[in-house]
Amino acid sequence: MQIKPDQNHKRRLLSGMRPTGRMHLGNYVGALENWIELQDRFESYHFVADWHTLTTDHEHTRDIPQNTLDMVTDWLAAGLDPVKSPIFIQSQVKQHAELHLILSMLITTARLERNPTLKEQVRDLELESRLSYGHLGYPVLQTADILMYKGEAVPVGEDQLPHIEMAREIARRFNYLYSPDHPVFPEPDGLLSKFPRLPGLDGKRMSKSLGNTILLSDPPEAIQKKTRQAVTDPLKVRRNDPGRPDICLVFTYHNRFNSDAVTEIRSGCESGALGCVECKQRCAARIIEHLAPLRERRQHYEAHPGEVEDIIADGTARARLTAEQTMNDVHEAMGFG
Repeated sequence: MQIKPDQNHKRRLLSGMRPTGRMHLGNYVGALENWIELQDRFESYHFVADWHTLTTDHEHTRDIPQNTLDMVTDWLAAGLDPVKSPIFIQSQVKQHAELHLILSMLITTARLERNPTLKEQVRDLELESRLSYGHLGYPVLQTADILMYKGEAVPVGEDQLPHIEMAREIARRFNYLYSPDHPVFPEPDGLLSKFPRLPGLDGKRMSKSLGNTILLSDPPEAIQKKTRQAVTDPLKVRRNDPGRPDICLVFTYHNRFNSDAVTEIRSGCESGALGCVECKQRCAARIIEHLAPLRERRQHYEAHPGEVEDIIADGTARARLTAEQTMNDVHEAMGFG
């Protein structure tokens, strides 16, 4: 049985990121921009997923506080409104751990091992012989993160849709076992970004560890320099050579940041009239223009780090109140206390 939505009810949205420090264009296009667009349509909660960092990087926990501050600064600079959307730290709301424990009893290890996203991580990180208990079960912690706020919508990339399906299964299982007549949890839906992936400057997945990113905080000269290094059509060597924009990374960036000119750029590339150097300069100029308001807001928050810390503290307190109510509902449904 699913919870029937109130027609006057603003649906609740939950999403978070691991604290990796300063955000890059891929983070912005794939997630952050979507959050900002959705915050007027949903009752949103956004969190720093510091416990999730432990699944693959538990050796460097002392980096988390500064990475958190840098990341949240970029969230605010990009336009996330902490009044509309509480921003909080996962590990500071201890109810996440309790709900994770309870929900972990409702799913089998065989089901977790079938998770395609986990299989990819194990392969890519070469974890076959050292997969941890916590890493195997991290989708259950994600489920606890979502259900703690009774999240009805979760912005995700396509690779995360299996986790949303798992969260739906666990919510359904809890409701069936403990509260079939008055379900405690909604079954969340995944919301795909309009522009889900932006490749790195080398055409691979954009990642700071690969050194192929443009950061939201990069100054204009850094953006210009990085864009000059972006890979293009390998067959377009000289200016007059005809190009293939559909396989060109820079054209992908134009599609996102210079959409008004893509028809002209496609024509110029295909005819050979537009050289790669000029194409990259035009692309960099539009990215710089797009990020200018973000850089200005970031300068304010960089000069006032205490303001960012206060925003996190307020959001965490608001999230904790919601979490306490949810756990009261869970305890009542299960007959605890």
